[in-house]
Amino acid sequence: MQINSLSTPYILTADIGGSHITVGICDLRTYTISEQSTIRIEVDSKGSATSILISWTSAFEKILKETVALPIPGLGIAMPGPFDYENGISYIRGLNKYEALYGMNIKQYFADLLKIDPQLVRFRNDAESTIAGEVLTGAGKGHQRLMGITLGTGFGSAYSENKITRDINLGSEPYKKSIADDYFSTRWFLKRYHELTGISLTGGVRELSELATKSTVARDIFKEFAINMIDFLSGPVKQYGPEVLIICGNIAKASQFFLPYLTNELNSITIKLAQLDENAPLIGAAAMFDDMMRLAPFNSVNQL
Repeated sequence: MQINSLSTPYILTADIGGSHITVGICDLRTYTISEQSTIRIEVDSKGSATSILISWTSAFEKILKETVALPIPGLGIAMPGPFDYENGISYIRGLNKYEALYGMNIKQYFADLLKIDPQLVRFRNDAESTIAGEVLTGAGKGHQRLMGITLGTGFGSAYSENKITRDINLGSEPYKKSIADDYFSTRWFLKRYHELTGISLTGGVRELSELATKSTVARDIFKEFAINMIDFLSGPVKQYGPEVLIICGNIAKASQFFLPYLTNELNSITIKLAQLDENAPLIGAAAMFDDMMRLAPFNSVNQL
């Protein structure tokens, strides 16, 4: 049986990261996440399938317990790849995370857990979800053509036109000696700092940004990062012609050390930092139910 509409505007939504799961409730009428409806749980993504699923289950059980009076008509999930987003099957391997779930039908697992039809469990690439969320109600709101990038443990990207957002996977594009993902992610910063100083940082880009307030070496690394990004993004910016470039992810929190270079050189577009933080992927994943929302039978439902 085809399910065509929603019974309420409240979608259960989740963001599955490399070390956590965040679960919340999104109101599709306003694309907002209620603060009291958000739960984040740490996950050992290198652990067994059983331990991973137990952590995920715990997050959903907690959120459903706190919103017991609220009917949940569907689940949207922001998920890293490689992943069969249509059928909900994980093909993550060789990335030091979630390898124990390789080949597993995650869609059916969540449908059984929540006792809902598998049609009502939908997956979306995590970077695409993040940028879609920013387009709908964050830094991209009000713009027609946007490109977004996510900077963190990996390099994600998406293009959006008239609020239709799709993954463009720039991280897999060839760049210099390998691919772009190797140059625009946390591991590049750590590798480069070690090459120049012989010191291994354990605090990621956050630690490097703290050093940059007093270390010329650290500041030069951020400048090199910016020069590489200008070089790489010039092609996609010309190809897609966005009005706005949105920068998302944890590395964006150190933007004061690289954003001025980008703004100066990529001056054909407006560059904005993300505004929604962890809510962006939750909103973007929930927005996969917009098609059903338009046909919803309800007129008004009390907000959370």
